[in-house]
Amino acid sequence: MDNIVIVRGGGDLASGVIHKLHRCNIKVLVLECEHPTAIRRTVSFCNAVFENEMEVEGIKCRLAKNIDEIKRIFEDGDIPLIIDEKCEILDKIKPIALIDAIIAKKNIGTNKNMAPITIALGPGFYAGKDVDAVIETKRGHNLGRIIYEGYAAKNTGIPGDIKGYSKERVIHSPAEGVINNISHIADYVEKGQIIAKVGSENVYASLSGILRGIIYDKTYVKKGLKIADIDPRKEELQNCYKISDKARCIGGGVLEALLNMCFIKNIKIFQ
Repeated sequence: MDNIVIVRGGGDLASGVIHKLHRCNIKVLVLECEHPTAIRRTVSFCNAVFENEMEVEGIKCRLAKNIDEIKRIFEDGDIPLIIDEKCEILDKIKPIALIDAIIAKKNIGTNKNMAPITIALGPGFYAGKDVDAVIETKRGHNLGRIIYEGYAAKNTGIPGDIKGYSKERVIHSPAEGVINNISHIADYVEKGQIIAKVGSENVYASLSGILRGIIYDKTYVKKGLKIADIDPRKEELQNCYKISDKARCIGGGVLEALLNMCFIKNIKIFQ
């Protein structure tokens, strides 16, 4: 297996990157943790961890358990995903590039020694030292910009504004425990409606709108963890099933950085 790009993480932003690279005929292997906490699961390849496969906008990702299954999935033209939080697969597969798309707001172990080309999304990485390039993930004028020296903007913790709502759109767990979902992604919910329970605690809709995302049912969550996301625009139901503008913009930045670094380092990415 040659010319492979490894992407750490399969959440909605990572999936925008993965989808774009795959559409450009780049072989992508996704690494995920055992219990992904993605909210926008209908556009997140990490959902394959729970469902064995996940299709996002016509592109299919399938869970693999070993090297042979990874090879078979590549041969089928799909994207393989393997549970490997610590990048142990690097002992067996030598990628031409590694992209950290975990969006942990900090570096949890990615470094330039992992692959000839290393790219990371968002804050926590120093471009030129930790990785070759960092992609800006903060909404605004610089979204998707490639940084070759220095850090991305710090995490503000404030979600993007939609129809005058920002922090209200995001729902956090009121307690620690197992979540039991009552509402589902793409449901219309009213403010104050019970959309889930964490243990004995109710989880209420913070505003009226489309439930754009909710963490996977029966997931063990900690108090304060982001567990749901509401879009106040009830006419935007289709957005539940489409890669966001933000994810596409970041994906474009990754693609540009990857091709640029291949040119600079004289690495052939296409067979």
